[in-house]
Amino acid sequence: MTSLPPEPPAPPPPGDPPQAATTPPPGTIDAESKQMAMLAHLLGALVGFIGPLIIWLIKKDKSPFVDYHGKEALNFSLTLLIGYLITSVAYVGISMVTCGFGAFLPLPLVVWIFQIVFGIIACLKANNGEYYRYPICIRMIP
Repeated sequence: MTSLPPEPPAPPPPGDPPQAATTPPPGTIDAESKQMAMLAHLLGALVGFIGPLIIWLIKKDKSPFVDYHGKEALNFSLTLLIGYLITSVAYVGISMVTCGFGAFLPLPLVVWIFQIVFGIIACLKANNGEYYRYPICIRMIP
């Protein structure tokens, strides 16, 4: 019987984004990049997709860290916009079907809570120089 040598592990597929919550080596990300990445998430949590879009368009070519976080904040903000549209339509529909009793279900409030909580978490991660990936997000901008 001849035994075959073990196969080497497969390399990771190309183009994968950095893993969530990984910290790059110290000194590789400057303070301005951290601040701009944090600002993209903060503006996304407070004003919607316009803030992250502006930050990403201005700084994407200057820092890969800001490029990554800007895309993440923009994708999350656009996902939340879709969530707001769906929950608002559902809210009105439920209210009409139940003759107003459905008005006690604050569906858009659930989306707003996601926006604030995950936006703050992303701000803290970006400020620490870590890559963060939103758990519930449609990746429209790769």
